[in-house]
Amino acid sequence: MASGVNRDMYAIVRDRGMQYRVEEGKTLDIALRDDAEKGSEIELDEVLLVGGTDEIKVGTPLVVGARVRLQVVGSVKGDKIIVFRYRKRKRYRRRTGHRQQYTRVRVDEIVMGEAPEAA
Repeated sequence: MASGVNRDMYAIVRDRGMQYRVEEGKTLDIALRDDAEKGSEIELDEVLLVGGTDEIKVGTPLVVGARVRLQVVGSVKGDKIIVFRYRKRKRYRRRTGHRQQYTRVRVDEIVMGEAPEAA
């Protein structure tokens, strides 16, 4: 594996109420972030689960010390959705469309932090 990237490692993260499954080196589309410039870095610290290692770590509700670093690739638009409203025998037809905007990010690294020692 090149540059020490463990491609089998994955995580479930929460970003502003939505959950995503992320893998190191992969790209994904998340809900549009206005604060994300192209080339900037985002760090998500709400990690719910980390897997792909010898054991799966499930958070209660979050995995302590785990973070995911993302690199912003750019903003993209999703597929067009056609909304068609129709009432029979009333001559009522309305056709509208919608394209959701997303921020495309590349997962640079999944960081497992050190768990605090039990007192």
